[in-house]
Amino acid sequence: MSHMYKDEESNKPIPTWNPFKGCRFNCVYCKPSFQAQAKRQKHNCLKCYNYEPHFHPERLNKIPKAYLVFACGNGDFSFASFDQRIMILRAMHQKPKQTFLLQTKNPNCLSSVRIPANVIVGTTIESNRNYDGISNAPSVEFRKECLERLRCRKAVTIEPILDFDVKILADWIYRINPEIVWIGYCNHTNGLSLDEPDLEKTKLLISKLEVFTDVRLKTIREKMNS
Repeated sequence: MSHMYKDEESNKPIPTWNPFKGCRFNCVYCKPSFQAQAKRQKHNCLKCYNYEPHFHPERLNKIPKAYLVFACGNGDFSFASFDQRIMILRAMHQKPKQTFLLQTKNPNCLSSVRIPANVIVGTTIESNRNYDGISNAPSVEFRKECLERLRCRKAVTIEPILDFDVKILADWIYRINPEIVWIGYCNHTNGLSLDEPDLEKTKLLISKLEVFTDVRLKTIREKMNS
């Protein structure tokens, strides 16, 4: 199960399907969550334990029976090889009655493949501003531009939300045209609190996004250093 996203109807965590696991972007906010969860896997898979990008082909036909499934939720799909990506996308295509959320901080990895109609491609955009030292992932501008160019269903996660420029970030999201936007403050202590926006500013952004997309709130609170 993924506690990162919940089903709106049941309010239960969305089941995760992980034919590919691991990531090298080393985002500071993933260490107490996804990477900490990986440490429980030492008895199953040493690569999972080390959060090393790797493929589990034996899981391709073990998709959870749920309407919405978080695909490759314990890693980043962009680290998979081209052939591995094709196999994962084909497995999702073969389940047309299910919907899959596929998150990556490098949406460009999907620019040369056919994305099934039942796949929602998402990326994380913490802010329209770049913050040094929080991630080795491509810049937020690059993620935005790549996702904007893709011809598919889309989603954006603004979590952990960092201080931003309201007009610019709202315009970015509008141009991406996502069907869902998740917004939330960080749930862990990781040194990002000084870069958090004021709650009123976040509420203003939410109100602007709600005009054109489905906004789903996660942890919404006052900034930690207020």
